[in-house]
Amino acid sequence: MAINVNEINAALEAIEVNKGISRDVVLTALKESMMKAFRKSLGADDALVGVDIDLDKGVFEMYQIKNVVEDVQDDLLEISVEDANEDKAKSYKVGDEYRIYVPIEELRKAMVITIKSLLKQKFAEAEKEVLREQFKDKINTLITGRVEQYDERGATVNIGKASVYLTRKEMIKDEKFALGDTIKLFVEDVATGPRGAHIVVSRSSEGFLKAIMTEEIHDIYDGTIEIVSVAREAGERSKVAVTSKDINVDPAGACIGPNGTRIQKVVSQLGNGASKEKIDIITYKDNVGLYIMESLKPAQVVGVKVDSEKKAALVVVKDDSLSLAIGRKGVNARLAVKLTGYHIDIKVESEAEAEGLEYQTFEELSALDMQEHALKVAEAQKQSLVYQGDYSGALPGLPEGYVAPQERTYEAESNDFDETLEEVAESEELKVAPKEEEKVEEVAEPVEEAPVKEEATTSVMTTTTLEDLEKSLEDSSKNNKKSTSSKRKKKAEEEKEEEKVVKHADTPRMSIYTEEELKEMEAEEEAEEEIEEDDIDYDEYDQYYDED
Repeated sequence: MAINVNEINAALEAIEVNKGISRDVVLTALKESMMKAFRKSLGADDALVGVDIDLDKGVFEMYQIKNVVEDVQDDLLEISVEDANEDKAKSYKVGDEYRIYVPIEELRKAMVITIKSLLKQKFAEAEKEVLREQFKDKINTLITGRVEQYDERGATVNIGKASVYLTRKEMIKDEKFALGDTIKLFVEDVATGPRGAHIVVSRSSEGFLKAIMTEEIHDIYDGTIEIVSVAREAGERSKVAVTSKDINVDPAGACIGPNGTRIQKVVSQLGNGASKEKIDIITYKDNVGLYIMESLKPAQVVGVKVDSEKKAALVVVKDDSLSLAIGRKGVNARLAVKLTGYHIDIKVESEAEAEGLEYQTFEELSALDMQEHALKVAEAQKQSLVYQGDYSGALPGLPEGYVAPQERTYEAESNDFDETLEEVAESEELKVAPKEEEKVEEVAEPVEEAPVKEEATTSVMTTTTLEDLEKSLEDSSKNNKKSTSSKRKKKAEEEKEEEKVVKHADTPRMSIYTEEELKEMEAEEEAEEEIEEDDIDYDEYDQYYDED
């Protein structure tokens, strides 16, 4: 049958633009659909049929295939040599392939409808594969989109190259959106539906909560903390079991953060409704009983009895914690069952005691857990320590026969240069030592004079006779003169030293005293020293003393 090649090429281009499906995929899907519909019309799924489409030659053919045989056993699959050779156009022999062509225009309406339905399915599958190929890196991750349309049934969100539909079921409880709002979506999968292939997105799934926590909590993002399990009822409550790969990091505390700052950031992104979703962060435990007790928080659990074979557990709680264990409308108990995978029955403590139930207490299980944790810590420390034993053997990573360099001792060798340095050092020490002694003597000189003054003062106070008093006065006057003259000499020496420093300075400086002033000061000092003791008239002091 001749076909309009231009019309078919235009249709293939439109499908490729709108659906993203290549022309080769479309032609393959059309062939498969026609062959399947042809077999259905023949009433046999094992019938041999074929379809040839050659757009370059403009040929479109559909035919049934039979094998040429001597003796026909199956009319659907075989034809005799005589029947095959009735067609004078070609001569057939045993083993040849005989084709019975079916004109396209003679196809029945039922067969056309079947081809259309099958072709639609093929297109949906092809479109799904195209979407999956485009978004294979986005599955199980968060994407950001802008709300294009919103109603009570759901929202259409533009994510760039495509638009996705967020159903009401996949929203978080009573959250609402406005046109133009930017929201985060979790890509669950690529599926087919009445509208064809589409991307399945959600905000109410456990995956959305897990992705938000990974994005907001750095310890989860870098792999230090791992999320083991998540149980969620969007908009109501969620439970997240976490564990730490680092024994020094508390998984629950790291997720909650200081004063709950980290978990609050997560909660703020879980819907914009009036009520906020509550999140319970639970530390995962290898001990099933302790894990189940942790999963029922915030209820105060007394003990638990676990049946691992039946995947069931009996939990005993405080009498005033039953409502907390069950939760509002049973949400806490349901989430605990979903989180742990165990069927949980809850009894209060008084009822358990009345029935005589035996169970493991929280304290017993906690003690076992602490022992296991201590063993893990010891093992981790053991692995982290550097090996300090015998190094005689080959270390890991070193070639066989490797010999470590041995410690060597070197004898001290002397040379002329070292001896010269030692001689210079000794000579410097000899030069410096006398200077230190002179400084000590200069500092010590005024210290020796102080006691003389004190003795003079004491003698005045204890004198009782005139002769002793006169003698003490004479001594004190001499000492005063000596101290005054020594102070002035010291001051003059200090000034001379300052002048010497000034002379050695890089820049010229003026002296504090001129040469004339210095000479006058020296003359005054000499005049004071020349005062004789006879110049003092002691007779005038006699009136102050009583004669014995």
